Amino acid sequence: MEIILATLSALFSVVNPFGAMPVFLTLTQNDTPVQRNQQALKACLYMVGILAVFFLAGQYVLNFFGIRIHDLRIAGGLMIMKAGFDLLTPGGSNKKVSPDVVEEAQLKEDISFTPLAMPMLSGPGAIAVSIGLFTTSLSYLDMVLILIGIILLAVISYVILRFSTQLTRFMGKAGLSALSRIMGFIVLSIGVNFIVSAIYALFLS
Repeated sequence: MEIILATLSALFSVVNPFGAMPVFLTLTQNDTPVQRNQQALKACLYMVGILAVFFLAGQYVLNFFGIRIHDLRIAGGLMIMKAGFDLLTPGGSNKKVSPDVVEEAQLKEDISFTPLAMPMLSGPGAIAVSIGLFTTSLSYLDMVLILIGIILLAVISYVILRFSTQLTRFMGKAGLSALSRIMGFIVLSIGVNFIVSAIYALFLS
């Protein structure tokens, strides 16, 4: 349970499904509720696939390119910090995708993979965290529990996206803005933690 909760706490703020709600609602405004729910479900399934693949294979990719995990943590920490700063500014949740990408997505029938699953839900920051979760000391049971944490995160994200219309109406723009700033502060703190822990580990080695 501790591993599952640690995985959830590490990824939830970076994935930030609340931040994906405005773009999701914009891109699905002409869809029926059934179509909108299908898009949300497929996006969350894609997210599980992306994060799971990078969690399981990311370390081998880093080894292939000669990149140390500490290097990834510093680079990932910088990206996560930038995402946190973006969330702390007005309209920051829309900065995960460029206006051109949003305009192109409005012409697509299926937005579940791009831009919803990537980069909105499983962007560079979430991928960096997923790779950072893998260590050689993990047992097979630990890896299964981390994958369960990722699946549970996808379930929570699906529920948030499925009820995004009601949540937006209930919270209002002021509530969403306040929530975005809170999530931004947490994401910023995660980025700082990534960098500090990586530098500390480099000094020890």
